[in-house]
Amino acid sequence: MTQTEPDYTPDYTLLRGDALTRLTELPARTVDCVICDPPYNSGGRTTQERTGRTAREKYTSGVKVVLPDFPGEHKDQRSYGFWLSQLLAEAYRLTVDGGTVAVFSDWRQLPITTDALQAGGWLWRGIVPWYKPAARPQKGRFTQNAEFVAWGSKGAMDGDRNPVYLRGLLEGSQPKGSGREHITQKPLSMMRELVKICPPGGTVLDFTAGSGSTGVAALMEGRSFLGIELTEHYADIAERRLAEARQSLAEADPS
Repeated sequence: MTQTEPDYTPDYTLLRGDALTRLTELPARTVDCVICDPPYNSGGRTTQERTGRTAREKYTSGVKVVLPDFPGEHKDQRSYGFWLSQLLAEAYRLTVDGGTVAVFSDWRQLPITTDALQAGGWLWRGIVPWYKPAARPQKGRFTQNAEFVAWGSKGAMDGDRNPVYLRGLLEGSQPKGSGREHITQKPLSMMRELVKICPPGGTVLDFTAGSGSTGVAALMEGRSFLGIELTEHYADIAERRLAEARQSLAEADPS
């Protein structure tokens, strides 16, 4: 729930395990915003291309750092839509009235993502493009330098609760080299803008937390964080990054 006290200090909780199981264990109306980047099986023109390669093979071609795989990357559209609908329905239950949701997707899965958002009970409010400046050009084709965020709300939104004006465009490129700790890691600067859809002092939920970028961004912007991550390797990284972010906040404000 949103905190309004002047001495409010953001904090985090990171849960491990299957997202759907862990979400059902949590009490209703305890978060203000849901931001997630689920494994939506991007890439591949054929079924073989989409099911015969691991996440690492699909997303880290040419990347020198070896990053562990994560599960869930081989769902077809029907199974993905059903799975995501269940998760978003549970997330809807956990969110306060007027709270918001933002779900990453590529162009292939965008229709099923917006369907799942609405099937979960949310009011679909639009699409925010994510422009990636470092995308590789393709000869004779349009460069695929955009992904998307489908967003919505749990009923009507109260503008007085979060008096912020956000751009309808996100921009940023994935971290490179040692700064990249997850296969599909999002740029922190971009995530810091995105978490502002959550009211100051509120709590952001990410049930596919990965390496914790959403949570780190939330803490840095004065929001608390509730994350869930299935893969132990990435949960360990998220735990470290979140602890470092919280320590940095404490050092910046000793009071």
